[in-house]
Amino acid sequence: MKCIIAIMNITQKHLPGIDLDLLPVLDALLRRRNVTHAGREVGLSQPAMSRALGRLRHLFDDPLLVRQAGGFALTPKAQRLAPQVAIALEQVGALFRDAPFDPAAEQRTIRIVAADAQTLLLLPEVMRRVSREAPGIRVAVEGYSPETITHMQQGRIDFAFALASSPLPPGAESMTLGTDRLMLVTRRDHPLAAGPVSAEDYARFPHVAITIFGDGQSEIDAALAARRLSRTIALTTPYFAAALAVVAATDYVTTLSEALARRFSDTFSLVIRPSPLIAEPHSLTLVWDRIRSKDPALFWFRELVRDVAVTIYG
Repeated sequence: MKCIIAIMNITQKHLPGIDLDLLPVLDALLRRRNVTHAGREVGLSQPAMSRALGRLRHLFDDPLLVRQAGGFALTPKAQRLAPQVAIALEQVGALFRDAPFDPAAEQRTIRIVAADAQTLLLLPEVMRRVSREAPGIRVAVEGYSPETITHMQQGRIDFAFALASSPLPPGAESMTLGTDRLMLVTRRDHPLAAGPVSAEDYARFPHVAITIFGDGQSEIDAALAARRLSRTIALTTPYFAAALAVVAATDYVTTLSEALARRFSDTFSLVIRPSPLIAEPHSLTLVWDRIRSKDPALFWFRELVRDVAVTIYG
């Protein structure tokens, strides 16, 4: 904007009355050096152009164009102004044009709230593509907290993963990434690994419960209570991977994402069976604040996450 500032400095005493509509008129006059031809270019009649030239002469305290044999000539001041005006006009136009987003040139940190289930499933491929397509982008992941919604509204985090059944906070938008469902997970030689599992079987063994939101998987407990059953929770943890590792080494059972359980079933020698309590699938979503909805870098990143999620959740 240096050229705009330079022009403003030239006309400092007239700043309150500057009409930016005169900028394209001045540019056309300085290039065409002809009132009629310049008027045709900007869509003004000759009388209107003559009035505009008069205002410009007053603004710059200079004739700008002087009549000579065969046409008009630029004054020395007009000659100095001509290249500045052309650049200034381009800069003003750039204020109203979105620059094309280039992920390869972007330098920023994108902050996400996620559980380890999403980071284990999505981040390896997401970061592989980021490293190739946008090496200047850094990704920071943090856990859920009571301040998550507030931090998103303040712009301190950019995205959070959530279930579609979770109500959106005010001012938030979301995008569905795919469908998953809860599965009962045991070690391969567990007593429940051989056949169908009833609700009574489910309640018979100690559980590992995932407590991301501090609710102890209350949906499962409510389903058991509806059958006049209850379970013993031997371990609570916010980490899905820890739940799988503990189940692999004990007679405990856990209930968690089918996509995650299948991803690590061979690693931990696990058996995956439909939950006898909650069979309905659920949708995973990505949530962000509406204020940053059109941020080109964040738009690019969430589309990348969606592309990766399709390969995992379908």
